[in-house]
Amino acid sequence: VQLQACGGGLVQAGGSLRLSCADSGRAFGSYYTGWFRQAPGKEREFVATISWSGGATYYADSVKGRFTISRDNAKNTMYLLMNSLKPEDTAIYYCAARGSMYYGVRPSQYDYWGQGTLVTVSS
Repeated sequence: VQLQACGGGLVQAGGSLRLSCADSGRAFGSYYTGWFRQAPGKEREFVATISWSGGATYYADSVKGRFTISRDNAKNTMYLLMNSLKPEDTAIYYCAARGSMYYGVRPSQYDYWGQGTLVTVSS
């Protein structure tokens, strides 16, 4: 599994962005995958996760109802659609993969990480 995230950028509050995470490996469809974010001076925090089939999703309370996680295993790609963005959503967003049939919300539970993409939301 080799993950690469992209799609970050600068957006005004209330705007939208879609992040993508592509896997150049061959086992993407076998993993729970997720998004985390890390703001300056803060710890990395869980955002959302999705099962290998895409049938199960789980979100942090802070993004529930605004963000949507999805995946396309045929393209080895995961997405995070972020709507109604707020300045507090500003962070580096990382995608990750977990070799387990159960979802995880802690960074230590994930085995593979992408390099991160910066999202900046201006007020």
